[in-house]
Amino acid sequence: MKSVKTGQTVPASGQYRPVGSNYEYTFVEGNKVPPTSHGATKFVLIDKTKHKN
Repeated sequence: MKSVKTGQTVPASGQYRPVGSNYEYTFVEGNKVPPTSHGATKFVLIDKTKHKN
């Protein structure tokens, strides 16, 4: 499973969930993870974005 911390670049587009939380956020590959009100937070990739060809 891929994970990323606040301030790092997102490795893959999809739904990410902060460790210890029930909320999910959508991050786009290549963008940086925005700051949170709780300081540095680790996000885990839950559902990778699927693209049809």
